[in-house]
Amino acid sequence: MQHAVHYLETGSRDPYYNLAFEEYVLTHRTRGDYLLLWQNDNTIVVGQNQNTEAEINRPFVEAHHIHVVRRSTGGGAVYHDLGNLNYSFITDAGDRAALSMARFTQPVVEALQGLGLQAEASGRNDILVEGRKVSGTAQRLWGDRILHHGTLLFDANADMVAGALQVDPEKFRSKSTKSVRSRIGNIRSFLKQDMDMPAFWAYLKETLAGSGMVFDALTAQELAQVDALKAEKYDTWEWNYGRSPRFDMTAKRYWDGGCLEVGVSVSRGLITDVIFHGDFLSVSSLEPLTKALLGTPFRREEVCRVLERYPVADLFGGITREQVLDTLFSD
Repeated sequence: MQHAVHYLETGSRDPYYNLAFEEYVLTHRTRGDYLLLWQNDNTIVVGQNQNTEAEINRPFVEAHHIHVVRRSTGGGAVYHDLGNLNYSFITDAGDRAALSMARFTQPVVEALQGLGLQAEASGRNDILVEGRKVSGTAQRLWGDRILHHGTLLFDANADMVAGALQVDPEKFRSKSTKSVRSRIGNIRSFLKQDMDMPAFWAYLKETLAGSGMVFDALTAQELAQVDALKAEKYDTWEWNYGRSPRFDMTAKRYWDGGCLEVGVSVSRGLITDVIFHGDFLSVSSLEPLTKALLGTPFRREEVCRVLERYPVADLFGGITREQVLDTLFSD
């Protein structure tokens, strides 16, 4: 991001407020480049298409008073505490066909390398230092704007990260590592010269925003709208947990682009209800597609016709149309 970068802070550690703040900036500040740095205290943030109850360790979450909130981007569930720093880039999406994670992860990787760390982007959406995951990223589109955000595990409590999340054993079936704890790392432990979180925050702000940084703030009127969005959406059970009706058929498949789980109800041969869950890296809401599928005959070629009308890469990340169909119509 060259030229002026508007730098914003939420002034809060409340995850419901912070996600409302971020969404408000994406949907209302529709010109210019923005950088947000923010923190959530003691929170699990689930991806927009995940089944929340399946992702969290409910007794652990309740015992440790951990907030649970859904974000509006794809990917998997993550744990945030005050040893973790979140960043958000909001800017013009440009050519949608050429959308790439690298455009946004590269500046973060370079910032970490500037601290003498062996940082690299890896896999679908991770940043690693010496083979350990220190960051997970996700993005979403809004009109011609894009939000890209990520975590930075600086000095997080690894036991809390491991305890709060319900880990799907399938994810580790093909890997030699068997636990979340052994896969993640803290940036601070890799530093040659120690720094604390305020120093890291200041460094990141200067490095990511560059010389064109403009300190910005939302107006009182805008902040009132953030509060309203928090109350209407992020505070609600419907958004964070959502409906989990009983389906006639459920299927789950693991693809290179992520896990895809589908639930379908069929009456008289027609789809009456359908839901897609998973940690795939969608950048757009699945709602238009799921609505379009209602009333469609539950046959591969009919569902395929509906899918052809939608940008599958935006909705399912690296999972292809054929893979969506194979999941739905698996034997």
